[in-house]
This record gives sequence, structure tokens and C-alpha cells, in this order.
Amino acid sequence: MEEIQIIREMPSRETSPSSSPRVALKVDRATLAKRRWRGRAEDGKEFGFDLAHPLADGAVFFENENASYAIEQNAEPVLELRIADCGLRTENDFARLGWLIGNLHFPLALENDAVLVPDDPALRQLFARERIAFAPRERVFKPLSGAHTHSLHSHGH
Repeated sequence: MEEIQIIREMPSRETSPSSSPRVALKVDRATLAKRRWRGRAEDGKEFGFDLAHPLADGAVFFENENASYAIEQNAEPVLELRIADCGLRTENDFARLGWLIGNLHFPLALENDAVLVPDDPALRQLFARERIAFAPRERVFKPLSGAHTHSLHSHGH
């Protein structure tokens, strides 16, 4: 049985990127937001993480002579609001949309010409009530910096 590899700091990037094959460690967004967790790469190698800062999608966290190990964030259900098609027209409409989403304590992401939010019944109800067009999708969701993870955030009300 192979020993678990503990990662406490990221590899130095002073050297050129490895030409070794890249091996993914697939992880969901909630786990990726943590500093301490365990995971198994696609080749079966186990890793434990005890880091000062959470990792991000695409981060190379371990390299050896055989492989370069990188984080691959899983896609998740999101709601996509295409800016041209969602029914909002003015800057005030979009500011209000951001306020409505934030008031429900949900993060959002901007992706080219769309706004992405987690697929949640509360957001579906909000968009239906406000007559804002959306489409369910599967995407790697990368909320704007400083956004909270809804399932981990609470004000106790």
C-alpha cells in the first residue's frame, strides 16, 4: 500500500514547467475552497492537503520524475443568464440583479457574455418572479473573488 503524500506548500515555479505527463486530481468546488482535505489522483495516488491558502483549478501541486499533478475542478450545475437574452437592458437592471443574488448570499461568476450562479431553487424562483431568462448548464464554476460558498456561509437568520 502506497503512503499518502502530504502537500504543505506548492512546488517552486522557478524551474520551467515539467514535460512529464499531467495527472488530474478531480475535486468539487466546496472541497477546493478548503485548506485541509484529502483526494486521490486519476492514477490512484493519494494526497493530503494542509495548506496556508486554498488551491485553484489548474494548480500544479506536486511533481516527480513520472508526472505533474494538477487540480481539475469538477463541473457543477449552474444557471446561465446570457446578457443579450436575459431581458435586462440597463446598467441599473444589472446592478439590481447583482444585489438580488448577493442578498440571497449566492456567489456569481462572469463568463464572457453571461452571468453564472449555482443552480438553486431560490435562484430559479427569483429569476422566474423577476422574468429573467436563464438556462441550466454544467460548468466549472469560479465565483468572483471574495464571494462566499453558499453552503458554507450562514448568518443564522
